Amino acid sequence: MWRERALIVLVVLLRQTDGGDGCSPSSCGKITNISYPFRLKGDPKVCGRYELSCENNITVLSLLSGTFHVEAINYNNFTIRVVDPGLQPTNCSSLPRYSLSPYNFTYSQSNFTDFDYALRPYNYNSSHFWYIVFLNCSHRVNGNPKYVSGGGCMNWESKGYMYAFAGDLLAEDLEVGCDVKMVAPTSRT
Repeated sequence: MWRERALIVLVVLLRQTDGGDGCSPSSCGKITNISYPFRLKGDPKVCGRYELSCENNITVLSLLSGTFHVEAINYNNFTIRVVDPGLQPTNCSSLPRYSLSPYNFTYSQSNFTDFDYALRPYNYNSSHFWYIVFLNCSHRVNGNPKYVSGGGCMNWESKGYMYAFAGDLLAEDLEVGCDVKMVAPTSRT
């Protein structure tokens, strides 16, 4: 009889340490069903290795040097969509506060060893995103369809002409007299 009880306790304990089973989903604002591998701050650590916080009813992910607002979590393809809080939906001249790229997730950053180890089970795929490069040029760029004029939408302190460039900016793509002001990743979808 005691063996059966011990076996049941062991099975229950093993289930609780495997993938957050036994943990109730959490929610914060528009993000509902927060579950393994994510958890809200204050939830037991066994419920997920990636901690999210809830600030003013907004789900927040603290990642490396910045904090990002969580827009969606897709458990089918193991992705989380985040946005920089510096981007304002009604202000086209707002810019991200933080720079984030695949290079932030390398294993060589000793300050983030624990976090990097936690990322290893999930494959980061660069085909899911591309870059938007914001440039300030001292002159108008004519005849280069890769440069999209920011018109009155981008407002910088510096003088000149503002452009956005989608994709990887190679050295041969950089026009003379243009400076890169910001590089921001965005999803392809």
